[in-house]
Amino acid sequence: MLLRATPPHTFTHTLHATSDPQPLRVWICSQRARSVKMPSYSWLLALYLAALTGNTDGAVARESTERNCSSTPPYLPSTAVNTSLQLEELRVQMRGMNISAYIIPATDAHLSEYIAPRDARLAFMTGFTGSAGTAVVTLNKAALWTDSRYWVQAERQMDCNWELEKDVSISSVAQWLISEVPKGDEIGFDPFLFSLKTQEDYNINLESSDRSLKSITENLVDKVWKERPSVPPDSLTRLPDRVIQRTWQEKVEHIRTQMGDSPYKPTGLLLSALDETAWLFNMRGNDIPYNPFFYSYTLLTMDEIWLFLHMERVTEELKVYLNASCEGALCVQLKGYDTILDHLKNYVTRPGVKVWIGTEYTNYALYEVITPQDKLLTSSYSPVLTTKAVKDETEQQILRDAHVRDAVAVIQFLMWLEKTVPEGNQTELTAAEYVDKCRSKQKDSRGPSFGTISASGPNAALAHYSPSKETNRRLTVDEMYLVDSGGQYLDGTTDITRTVHWGKPTEMQKEAFTRVLMGNIEISRTIFPSGTRGVNMEMLGRRALWEVGLNYGHGTGHGVGNYFGVHEWPVGFQSNNIPFRAGMFTSIEPGYYKENDFGIRIEDVAVVVPVQTKYGNNYLTFDTVSLVPYDRKLIDTSLLSSEQLHFLNKYYETIRSMVGPELDNQGLREEKDWMLRNTEPFAEIGSSASVSSSSLTLIALAVALLHNIV
Repeated sequence: MLLRATPPHTFTHTLHATSDPQPLRVWICSQRARSVKMPSYSWLLALYLAALTGNTDGAVARESTERNCSSTPPYLPSTAVNTSLQLEELRVQMRGMNISAYIIPATDAHLSEYIAPRDARLAFMTGFTGSAGTAVVTLNKAALWTDSRYWVQAERQMDCNWELEKDVSISSVAQWLISEVPKGDEIGFDPFLFSLKTQEDYNINLESSDRSLKSITENLVDKVWKERPSVPPDSLTRLPDRVIQRTWQEKVEHIRTQMGDSPYKPTGLLLSALDETAWLFNMRGNDIPYNPFFYSYTLLTMDEIWLFLHMERVTEELKVYLNASCEGALCVQLKGYDTILDHLKNYVTRPGVKVWIGTEYTNYALYEVITPQDKLLTSSYSPVLTTKAVKDETEQQILRDAHVRDAVAVIQFLMWLEKTVPEGNQTELTAAEYVDKCRSKQKDSRGPSFGTISASGPNAALAHYSPSKETNRRLTVDEMYLVDSGGQYLDGTTDITRTVHWGKPTEMQKEAFTRVLMGNIEISRTIFPSGTRGVNMEMLGRRALWEVGLNYGHGTGHGVGNYFGVHEWPVGFQSNNIPFRAGMFTSIEPGYYKENDFGIRIEDVAVVVPVQTKYGNNYLTFDTVSLVPYDRKLIDTSLLSSEQLHFLNKYYETIRSMVGPELDNQGLREEKDWMLRNTEPFAEIGSSASVSSSSLTLIALAVALLHNIV
């Protein structure tokens, strides 16, 4: 799955769109029932154009459904949300706080990539449900900033109360604020929704304008959101022992050792990212779509542990598990989720304390109470995130096991598509539903790890596309199809992308696909010193494309968790990722996208493993754990080097040896036959099955000579 270029809270441009959570979808539908509706006949033209192209299933996507606020009267499609009431009520709150503007980000208090429906404040205020954006409301205007993926969606969903701004930088937001807010006035924001860098960037852009930020810890949108979804009532759970190598007590002691070894001698460690607390205590929840996290903070000291969460969700069994009835160094003191700020304030008043935070995931509300500065220790990532990035032996093995079962599901899916697409009844949405169904039948399945990117033809040219009723296309043998999907299992998280063609691909499509594959192989087979940063080898995924003037506009890979987030920071190929070490898992996913035509992405998950070299021992390489063959008809083997062909054939041998027995165990004979056909070895240069061009020339010359003799 495509990765953001930087952690989600530091900017507004993301590289993956997700399906709306059902509670949010219900709320949006109720708002649309109140929206202004006007007739439109543009669907007739769309249908006519669709008839000309032979794809009536795409007619809805070509209908002119965007708002027109300059017409008289303004035109609003049925998908637009009437936001007049919430804007009016928010402005009442703003006047009460004596602020002239209020900033509404699209994240939560943990600066998460995925947010729960109850944190979708941007959607509530604007009607816009895209996964990236910033809204600003003044006493007489309102504007939304979002990136190019969402411009059309915003025009369809927002009413004319809102301006759409197409520069997503904080400097653009700040300049708009300077033009709309009178000098000397204050601009409100919720510090729980700002990262340290976001707050700093706004301050820098506003500092000489005689306008200032005002931190308001009680969110003003929440005060007017009368039907805001509640926290899920589900009880929290602990992981079973069979998927755990390190107990939570062992993890706590290991982190305390790192605190003690620090030359800066921190006395406390504040954990704000949701996966930090979940990892530390081997616990999981169901608060965030696609992610088994729960709302929580942890404050860990050398002799105390405070866990802040919704107490009513902690069972008696969990209290025993956490030693919650005592006050020793390995006893977890449970506190209410909303008490973190007050508790942290009290802690920093103690003499001699120093709190260690990871700046990438700590919100500004918590940061600003750690004063004076000599009581603060910062690093980009906490020691929990960097420790979690290296999987232990058990985590590595069970994550490999999860990928074997996931491969079975994807093979079932691809075989089904191969059979049914020629019948003309499948669409992007039915395909997305079916791959989820295949995964749900596998052992320890816990649902998808993100909303499936199921994209056909020109839709696949949108690297961040997510299918909807409005954009849904019928799958045909005449178009390429890209599917980026993943599963959550009790023992691991998966993420894989395959691109296929059921008819006859063009030469351009074959070359582009092969060059993307070459990039995937070149990264996967490279050998590098331990401690190498992914950004220093990322160009290997692009080189074959660059050679012919092609490229792609997204990241090349991201970390993957063990029944965690499908994007697990801080591993990957970005400039702010940490160096690779043995035991880390990352995706490798180069691609190519031809506008309005097709898209290609080949994504595998790989684990970093030690490799023995001729002269050095401290070297690493990647071992691919995704085990699904690529589409043979899209591979032009004449472009591959002998090393690349050999790597591909060895990979196919691995698929046969690893997935074959699992297919047998599940009684999937037809699927095994499909797998065997699609993993037949390619003829390698120099093998008996391969004849070089020079050999062919000699044979032709010999035949000619014999003919002349006769």
